[in-house]
Amino acid sequence: MTDTYDFDVIIIGSGFGGSVSALRLSEKGYSVGVMEMGRRWSPENMPSSNWKVWDFLWRPLLGLRGFFSLRFFRHVMVLHGNAVGGGSVTYANTLLVPPNSVWADGSWVGLDDWESVMPSHYATAKQMLGVNKNQRLAAADRALEKMAIAQGRHDTFYTTDVGVFFGDKDDTSGGKRYPDPYFNGEGPDRHSCIGCGSCMTGCIYNAKNSLDKNYLYLAEKKGAQVFEQTRVDDVRPLENSDGDKGYEIFTSHGTSLFRKNKRRFTAKKIIFSASSLGSQELLFKLKQSGSMPNISDELGKRVRTNAESLLALRFPGGEDMSKGVAIGSGFYLDDYTHIEATRYGKGHDLLSLLFTPLTGGKPGLIRPFLWLATLLLSLIRHPVKTLRACNPFGFAKETIIFLCMQTIEGHLNMRYRRPWYFPFIKVLQTEGEPIPSFIPAANKFVADSAAQMNGMGASMVSELFFNIPTIAHCMGGCGMGESPKSGVIDSQNRLFGYKNAYVCDGSMLGANLGVNPSLTITALSERAMSFIPPKDTIASA
Repeated sequence: MTDTYDFDVIIIGSGFGGSVSALRLSEKGYSVGVMEMGRRWSPENMPSSNWKVWDFLWRPLLGLRGFFSLRFFRHVMVLHGNAVGGGSVTYANTLLVPPNSVWADGSWVGLDDWESVMPSHYATAKQMLGVNKNQRLAAADRALEKMAIAQGRHDTFYTTDVGVFFGDKDDTSGGKRYPDPYFNGEGPDRHSCIGCGSCMTGCIYNAKNSLDKNYLYLAEKKGAQVFEQTRVDDVRPLENSDGDKGYEIFTSHGTSLFRKNKRRFTAKKIIFSASSLGSQELLFKLKQSGSMPNISDELGKRVRTNAESLLALRFPGGEDMSKGVAIGSGFYLDDYTHIEATRYGKGHDLLSLLFTPLTGGKPGLIRPFLWLATLLLSLIRHPVKTLRACNPFGFAKETIIFLCMQTIEGHLNMRYRRPWYFPFIKVLQTEGEPIPSFIPAANKFVADSAAQMNGMGASMVSELFFNIPTIAHCMGGCGMGESPKSGVIDSQNRLFGYKNAYVCDGSMLGANLGVNPSLTITALSERAMSFIPPKDTIASA
């Protein structure tokens, strides 16, 4: 096989699905190439502040080659990552198992006995990602616990399961170097977490269990080749086949406007792991261009957002809320609403520009006017406190961001078409019923907590003025189904309409999880790879 193809398997994307696939297939004897559009990051080149937008934000056309991306759509604004290691470089380390009820919702219902099958895959994912209880509880976590008590929900308060290395039991301050603590010396040396709160701007202390420290690291040791800053532009079945002859993959430079660096690769198998948005966009392009026209018409349908809302509570001049891990604790406001305390490290204040004073009311044209009235009243009553709360500098140190997620069913659809404002290109666009940008229970919780703890609540600008939610978890669009009429992939993650093609990333998820999806993506990818036999088994067949 390797005499005919450049690689046995080419994986597009190096996030949770891509990195799992790279390691497991390398272990099974396959030669693996990983195409990653983003850059490779390390503690030495991480941005010291997210105000250094050229090294934090991802907008290559504007010269911004960081790892944090904001995608704007009619119905939603999506936050996600672009890097070697995918979103693991900028995610909040939170690795939670969703409630069993998620397997009874959505397109994957009945495709497997999920409740009995998934626990073993979750266990493997946890071991590989180094999941353990947060051991750096800090001011924001103590504050959230007080809020949970005030809401009568203290019994649901918990410290998060996170992919962070904390050192041994006597290591309470962090920063100590250890030989590989996870893989019997096969992994890299690590340093224990110091609780700086800067997980989402790139861990410079070598404590975060990002994928370049586990799955991807081990895959590269076994021979997998990672091509950073490499964008996949086209994928075509060889010999005009249905994929049984393999694929040719055309790439170009992922971040440069002028260095095209066009290349062609061939592989027997192809795995799409470019994130929910990335895989949908590429598959739409392949379907509409004629490169892979038999992709299911279900592509782009039932995209889910975890029914999320981002709110905040600022304490001008108060205790330092930036300490700890990015998401250190959470609780359930009710049976459907899950709230986590989130933070950025001191000095990482850029996202303050997305927040404005908390405003109630109902979504619609009247809400911006209500915001203005709320702001003016606050300035009259508490002028100094209000002005300090509106100052972008000091935001991370003084603020708890609340990530509010719900398991309530809801979705939108993605389409790939020409925008009215620039009809010379095609882009992903959302359609369908609006996703609620306002969760009344969550808004009331922040207002109550602000009064209880003498803080200043904050809403997202996008929710107030554009009536769209800002989300950190875009899922679905290439969901599992029994056939091409109900899904894009089958129960083993195989792409309907083609052989030797798979999808393993957030786009495969079939329901709102109500928790951070990284662990579930990892576990489902472990399951998908378990169905692919070792290479020597195929060769001897």
